[in-house]
Amino acid sequence: MAGRIEDYALIGDMQTAALVCRDGTVDWLCLPRFDSHAIFAGLLGTEEHGFWRLGPAHAADACPPSAARRSYRGDSLILESEWDTPRGTVRVTDFMPPRDGAPQLIRIVEGVTGRVPMRSALRMRFSYGRVVPWVHKHEGRTVAVAGPDSVWFDTEAETYGKSLTTYADFTVAPGDRIAFTISWEPSHKPPPPLPEPEQSLEATETFWREWVEHCTYHGPYREAVVRSLITLKALTYAPTGGIVAAPTTSLPEDIGGVRNWDYRYTWLRDAAITLSSLLRTGYREEARAWREWLLRAVAGDPENLQIMYGIAGERELGEAELDWLPGYENSAPVRVGNGAAHQLQLDVYGEVTEALHLAHMTGLARNDYASLLQLKLIRYLEDHWQEPDEGIWEVRGPRRHFVHSKVMAWVAVDRTIKLIESGDADGPLERWKELRDDIHRDVCEKGYDKERNTFTQSYGSQELDASLLLIPQMGFLPPDDKRVIGTIEAIQRELSTTDGFILRYPTEGEDEGVDGLPGDEGAFLACSFWMADDLAMIGRVDEARRLFEKLLGLRNDLGLLAEEWDPRLQRQVGNFPQAFSHVPLIDTALRLTASGAYGG
Repeated sequence: MAGRIEDYALIGDMQTAALVCRDGTVDWLCLPRFDSHAIFAGLLGTEEHGFWRLGPAHAADACPPSAARRSYRGDSLILESEWDTPRGTVRVTDFMPPRDGAPQLIRIVEGVTGRVPMRSALRMRFSYGRVVPWVHKHEGRTVAVAGPDSVWFDTEAETYGKSLTTYADFTVAPGDRIAFTISWEPSHKPPPPLPEPEQSLEATETFWREWVEHCTYHGPYREAVVRSLITLKALTYAPTGGIVAAPTTSLPEDIGGVRNWDYRYTWLRDAAITLSSLLRTGYREEARAWREWLLRAVAGDPENLQIMYGIAGERELGEAELDWLPGYENSAPVRVGNGAAHQLQLDVYGEVTEALHLAHMTGLARNDYASLLQLKLIRYLEDHWQEPDEGIWEVRGPRRHFVHSKVMAWVAVDRTIKLIESGDADGPLERWKELRDDIHRDVCEKGYDKERNTFTQSYGSQELDASLLLIPQMGFLPPDDKRVIGTIEAIQRELSTTDGFILRYPTEGEDEGVDGLPGDEGAFLACSFWMADDLAMIGRVDEARRLFEKLLGLRNDLGLLAEEWDPRLQRQVGNFPQAFSHVPLIDTALRLTASGAYGG
């Protein structure tokens, strides 16, 4: 069985990523890209679906021992795990070097004390665990081939095959260093070059050290902010600038339930807010690359803007179910692709426009087509903002007039007006000022419940929605407006868990709720960070700080967050690690630091 979601560490090369459990097992890896088929899919099934375990040898009937200690090496994505055994201590260093050729996963075993028997067990299964590859020797190297893919396994340790698994049994003493590497290459091409693990380790450490040096945040939450920034960088697809929402698919929002989605794509919303956090912490190059990705993805067709694209800008992300995988802790179905790609989500126009506005305000070199795109998006909104949509949470029920969607449509128009007023674009300024006022008036009249003094999830609804917390953050209304304060307090009353964290919206258990799905879910971590932001904005800074630091306590030992927190099971749930959790962590840290609302 796979470990708990928070038991995993992330390593990656900014083109794909692997998850490594505390016991030294790689249970998830897609090659060569984030959205490729997995060669290790044990995370969503069993060991029969692929894994790579490297750690102290143990009895066949015993569970693999977990590392006594693990951490990232400084501010990097290099994982170091140490085991204390009756025979001594051993360290395993796992990393994926930033790619300059074949993608590689490198694992270096180092003896620390004593003489420790070790075992590597490598079971590659292509096509998400469905295909057993042909494993054979080629010029002294082990290679696994299936269809278009080949994976090359290199090590100085002696290997042998048994039960369709490649093993290596060896012993390490102090000072011993034994490396293991897998490298992917198209099966029709010559073998990849022999790996150079020690040189790759040095280069990887240098890359991350130099990248982190660009961070402009030096406040009291620097450790959490830097780890989140590294995680966001790891979720960036370097060749194109696209940013995945998470490197996994189908990790459940409800253990044992059906809320299992593929997040290995670029949501315009998630990528835009990620871009905003990177810009605010000094990372302009990532902003420039994402803007170029956006312009390529949208191309000349902004009227048919999708809410998400493939990492290279692909439009077709057809959703399918992998019925041979039982799912994480029997949470089925396992899905690949995402059927929400063609939903109408009007808020996306606001997020994209806000990101372009922030890039402009922080001095990113002007791009005339970016300004033209922004104008085209507003012309589309001018004709469509009054339509119902599926909203920020991608409901699979009926479309509604979601208040958050209308607010973000207002944001799109407002930021475009500012662009025109700055002299960097031309457009019908007075007409769009009237449009901005019309949207604002519509939301305040139809999306506000006067009796309860709160905005509601959608027009005519009594339900609340945590996305309403963004109203003051987007400048739609000032923080001291009584309607804003009333909304914050209503969400605290009605959408707060016993732990004080925030749900996205009410769910209906076994019945279908507003999202068209049965089952419940955990507290959505982004919403809880938004609450901390709002509390700080309305002057309740001590309360904001306490909530923020409580949220920091939910991170795993490596500083990583999934999408949600299950207050019943007291564990992380949802795809992991999740950009949409790490971005608001950064934003809230910046806000609290600016306000001086921190302890110590």
